[in-house]
Amino acid sequence: MAQKKSHEVESWLKRPDRETVLVLVYGPDRGLVAERARKFADSTGLPLDDPFSVVKLDAASLERDAGRLLDEANAVAMFAAKRLLWIRGAGADKRLADEVKLLLASPPVDTLILLEAGDLKKGAALRSVVEGAAKAMALPCYPEEGRDLDRLIDEELGMAQLAITPDARQLLRGSLGGDRLASRSELRKLTLYMLGADRPIAVADIQASISDVSQGSEEDVVSAMLAGRLADVDEALTRTLATPGKINQLLSAGIRRLQALQTIRAAIDAGASVSAAVGSVRPPLFFSQRATMEQAAATWAAARIQRALSRLQGLVLATRQRPDLAAALLRQAFLGLTAEAGGPRRRS
Repeated sequence: MAQKKSHEVESWLKRPDRETVLVLVYGPDRGLVAERARKFADSTGLPLDDPFSVVKLDAASLERDAGRLLDEANAVAMFAAKRLLWIRGAGADKRLADEVKLLLASPPVDTLILLEAGDLKKGAALRSVVEGAAKAMALPCYPEEGRDLDRLIDEELGMAQLAITPDARQLLRGSLGGDRLASRSELRKLTLYMLGADRPIAVADIQASISDVSQGSEEDVVSAMLAGRLADVDEALTRTLATPGKINQLLSAGIRRLQALQTIRAAIDAGASVSAAVGSVRPPLFFSQRATMEQAAATWAAARIQRALSRLQGLVLATRQRPDLAAALLRQAFLGLTAEAGGPRRRS
């Protein structure tokens, strides 16, 4: 079958099979999908900024325009020996899978096709077509962990000539892995923070450079609420509301995290793993929030999340209409949602 296991992808990308006409890069780690697709594109040797050599399309446009994939793939290369047709945003659409099947039945001579897709389950039409073709290759991209994460850490820290203590590495690994591009971004932020330091990276450096200290108190309240920790919410609210102007920030933080949880819940209900669903949130969650969100995803069903969102969104108007009662209304809402989250683990 024309597919590689996750641990085989990197070695294949270093030496792609020159008989391969179509490559499908897919998986829940969108950052890793984009990075590996770029590696394959680079391996073609074509100038990626030349529109005559590299044609970039969105899969949605192909779905609306039947036959365009075949037309583009069989177009004659005018100024180069080869062309690359690079398609982003592919999914489980059957029409695209059918066109890919027709294309692979009579592969083009002068065009390579690169498809970027999301998380395609085993048996998905597009994945099945590619895996069953002779001149195609399917490359899966799953959230990294273990040795893959250590390899990524060593790669980025090695370029900056930085060492790291074992405790700091363990903490750093816990902050990475949901999305390759987000992980690289966090690592590069860390190397910038350590610029000029003549010592190994320590735990305090990880906490200072990667954790979102600017959001602090509001996020503490929201995390405790999602986890159902009533005493912690009560204490954090008292501390946070003592600072003027925090009500709107608390509401914004609560709504933002509930919207992220709604996205996670939808992905899980569609078949994604918890770690993949949490890693797919945009903008990426800070590592200090991920454990809370994973736990909340196990106990907050879609209906409960929607009720909580509606309550906080209604509270925005209520606090503006009665600013004198704003703090009391907010406390009542947050404590009520916390009590519900901390009650019997009902998926409703």
